[in-house]
Amino acid sequence: MSSRIAFRTLTAIVATAALSLPVAQGASAATPPARPTANTVVDENPFRWMDLDGLRAEYRFMCPAGHCVGYWSLVLTDEVARRPYRGGEFFVYAPATGEFGFFLDTDIATRTVRHPRQVRLVDSDFTRSHPRFEVRYGDPAQPKKARVVATATIWM
Repeated sequence: MSSRIAFRTLTAIVATAALSLPVAQGASAATPPARPTANTVVDENPFRWMDLDGLRAEYRFMCPAGHCVGYWSLVLTDEVARRPYRGGEFFVYAPATGEFGFFLDTDIATRTVRHPRQVRLVDSDFTRSHPRFEVRYGDPAQPKKARVVATATIWM
């Protein structure tokens, strides 16, 4: 008799679990995906192999047209951003090739920005293809005379 009661109890538990599984799956599908954990975000940092001076990697969210995406970017450190800047613009420059990169200003790529808090470099062909690039402040028409504010170096 006790084995019969145990069998009925086990059958009821299995049936309840089988019937509630689709409901639980539907509930999890209806909930938005969780934000990445700190470990996930750190693992995906495309700048982790760079030697940064005056820059730091930052994970942000952007929601163009209501569709939010997370992305990594390089920004000036707080110390560098607090320094006084007058009479010039920030720009990204690769001294070895003389090429210019772009900043991400909100969701628009721009060659120069005026305020240190607007300095935001994303993972791009430019950041991947230049072993060293610099954030400079001054006149972009005369990049060699501009002040070097921050650098990023990829050691090969």
